[in-house]
Amino acid sequence: MPAVVVLSAIALPLSPVSRPAFAHAHLQAATLADKATIKAAPEAITLRFSEGLSLALSGATLSGEDQSEIGLGEARLSDDGKSLILPLAAALKPGTYRLDWHVLSVDGHKTKGTTSFTVAP
Repeated sequence: MPAVVVLSAIALPLSPVSRPAFAHAHLQAATLADKATIKAAPEAITLRFSEGLSLALSGATLSGEDQSEIGLGEARLSDDGKSLILPLAAALKPGTYRLDWHVLSVDGHKTKGTTSFTVAP
């Protein structure tokens, strides 16, 4: 009988139903694919994630070919909280741009990444 109790005490914490599953917010889609070439920049860049996000600790920086920072408007979340919407403050001139983003999912995990795109002349 004691062996059964010991085995149960070991097996229960290892059971997949004994703990909630937490995951990082993974980028699922973006308005602009990495290394995309476009004819005109959109009014906003949207990044879609697998988890809900915390807006207060999520954001992005857009820079041009000379590494100068390009202004973005105030970031906001989609209605379901899984998309970070980054309005462009002004139209982008032809050139290559880099977007460095960082998000905090509602479960507390940080994720960051980079994407680049080119606006054709």
